[in-house]
Amino acid sequence: MSNAGRVTIAGLAEQLGLSKASVSYALNGLPGVSDETRERVLALAEQLGWHPSSSARALSRARSDTIGIVLRRDPSLLGAEPYYMSLLAGVESELSETGQSLLLRMVGADAGQEVAAYRRWSAEARVDGVMLFDITFDDPRPALLEQLGLAYVLHGNRETLAPGKVLLYDARADAEVLVRHLASLGHRRALHIAGPAEFEHEADRRDAVGATARELGLDFVFAASDYSMGSGERIAGETIAADPAITAVLTSNDLLALGAQTALNRAGRDDVAIVSWDDSLLCRLGTRPITALDRSPEEQGRRSTRMLLDQLAGTPTPDHRARESRLIARATSIPAPAHTAR
Repeated sequence: MSNAGRVTIAGLAEQLGLSKASVSYALNGLPGVSDETRERVLALAEQLGWHPSSSARALSRARSDTIGIVLRRDPSLLGAEPYYMSLLAGVESELSETGQSLLLRMVGADAGQEVAAYRRWSAEARVDGVMLFDITFDDPRPALLEQLGLAYVLHGNRETLAPGKVLLYDARADAEVLVRHLASLGHRRALHIAGPAEFEHEADRRDAVGATARELGLDFVFAASDYSMGSGERIAGETIAADPAITAVLTSNDLLALGAQTALNRAGRDDVAIVSWDDSLLCRLGTRPITALDRSPEEQGRRSTRMLLDQLAGTPTPDHRARESRLIARATSIPAPAHTAR
């Protein structure tokens, strides 16, 4: 047994002069062996490259005490997305309080790599459950995880996606807050820079914005983006140059809002309001801090982690709703120019 890849319960038992059952009990923290024997088993397992928590799973197929997350994000850009950094902080905070671990993978935009990661984790018994983000239309992941027998929780706007396993956001309520805020400032024509069109939550946001806008008599121009600051800058610059009647911009995240602000500053359009669906430190910096929705991503991370841990424990969480969002008005809550306002 020269390396951890060849460690087996039988091998440990032979080297220690113990029964395979005793080794299994020791690795899994089960009764049936003395403290001295348990310490001998764990010491040898660790010496061979295994930590006690991982050996229990890898050698006996018991719980791994590990939760997995696969993000389809460019690793070099993840640090620029405050939403996910805060959400992951919430996940890690909740896991650390319960002695659990987080296994994080970033696979770029390749959906095939994400599916492969779940299959590998299941085959190797690396995780007890996973969290899903950015649900797409006809998303194959929930069905795959059911097939693999992996517990999961997803973030979304519809309970029907996976009953009892969805941390629910209220896209309609958020849209009403944002659009009514712009209407209260007198705006009549606005640009909504949304995220990728294939994401269900973005379709729900667009529908909700459109419904509230029609109710209030606002006109919205919609454009899809990749959530990056660069795409926000490009879309805002091109759209408002072609349609100068636009006096407000609503973006799906803080990076898009910063990009839009950059384009507007360059064009000398300091009369255009900006509101972001996500708040972060980025929105509070600069000479004109950006109005945004505080959606508490860290708390979202904690809530979804607790939901998954409760599911694994067989005690499903009764309340699946994320906390109600709160609008924070800042310098970009600019009234519409007098000639366009009602």
